[in-house]
Amino acid sequence: MPSVPVFETPRLLLRGYKLEDFGPFATMWSDPAVYRFIGGVAVPHEDLWRRFLQRPGHWDFLGFGFFAIEDRATGAYFGEAGFHDAQRDLEPSLTGTLEIGYALTPAAQGQGIAEEAMRAALAWADHYGIGERYTCMIEPAHAASIRVATKLGFKRFADTEYRGKPVVLLEKTRPQA
Repeated sequence: MPSVPVFETPRLLLRGYKLEDFGPFATMWSDPAVYRFIGGVAVPHEDLWRRFLQRPGHWDFLGFGFFAIEDRATGAYFGEAGFHDAQRDLEPSLTGTLEIGYALTPAAQGQGIAEEAMRAALAWADHYGIGERYTCMIEPAHAASIRVATKLGFKRFADTEYRGKPVVLLEKTRPQA
């Protein structure tokens, strides 16, 4: 299995997932404060398990993926941030881009943690030339997430629908060395 990078920010530890992370992961994704703007409905437990298992699969097959976010001070699970190739049936297509994503436990929301984690993840991807173009898909009502993406330098390039719901697509290109 490819080694998932581990790095620290002033407040966070970003690392690969461990089996014991499933409990906090499932608890996070079962909270309406988390899924409200990410699909809008609770995900069944068995589907959360499959989603969890995708995390190491991205690293194994694609060399990138999501990082588990941990509070450096307490070791508490704060959520996840990173990259995926979701193979979405979407127009305009995100195929060939590195799609970013982040989700935080309610206790970690509103503290700049998503921005801090994604800045570190993007710096890693930029350094290793993992993607030329980064994208993200956000529900228009999720103002906090749009604000994070904007702070990270993402610009809106399309308004479309995904699975019958309106979404905003944002993009950013990797800085050239």
